[in-house]
Amino acid sequence: MEFQDVVLRRRMVRNFDPDRPVDQAVRDRLLSNALRAPSAGFSQGFEFLVCESFDSNKRFWEATTPEDSPQDTPFLEGMRRAPLLIVPLSNRDAYLDRYAEADKGWTDRDESRWPVPYWHIDTGFASLLVLLTVVDEGLGACFFGIPPARIPSFREAFGVPGALTPIGAIAVGHRAPDAPSPSLKRGRRTPEQAVHHERW
Repeated sequence: MEFQDVVLRRRMVRNFDPDRPVDQAVRDRLLSNALRAPSAGFSQGFEFLVCESFDSNKRFWEATTPEDSPQDTPFLEGMRRAPLLIVPLSNRDAYLDRYAEADKGWTDRDESRWPVPYWHIDTGFASLLVLLTVVDEGLGACFFGIPPARIPSFREAFGVPGALTPIGAIAVGHRAPDAPSPSLKRGRRTPEQAVHHERW
């Protein structure tokens, strides 16, 4: 598929065919491409938790769904059908350690030196490569957040080290019919609205 077609076809898919697993070779391509993401200082401070068995997917949803959340919403029902879940995790310490090395020279590991948390940004870059590869493979995906209050239970359920922060999760699978998000009614911003040449 041409790159421009991949960009234009990318959308968040919220319903999946539970009877069609993601081929392991495709899964491996998604993750290999994610590792090609740029990272500050080539710190590569991103890791991925992969859930593709019935038990691990069930454990993920139990750990991350708020107890007071309705369990039968069309969104949750469709998302829970995804046969593959990929959780991208950022590692702040990889960046602080890397920039304390001799060629960078920030020996104090002071987090305040960073204008923004590049560990989250770079992990977002890696996530976008997953989403684009999904389209190229003819599949669907949705990036969604893990509620902050549920992160401790997610960590416990999967033994996630404290140094790693989940920036969200990506549901992947073969598309099933789904309704477009109501948010799309807002319309996509045009370059004239979002791009500022030379000055604001």
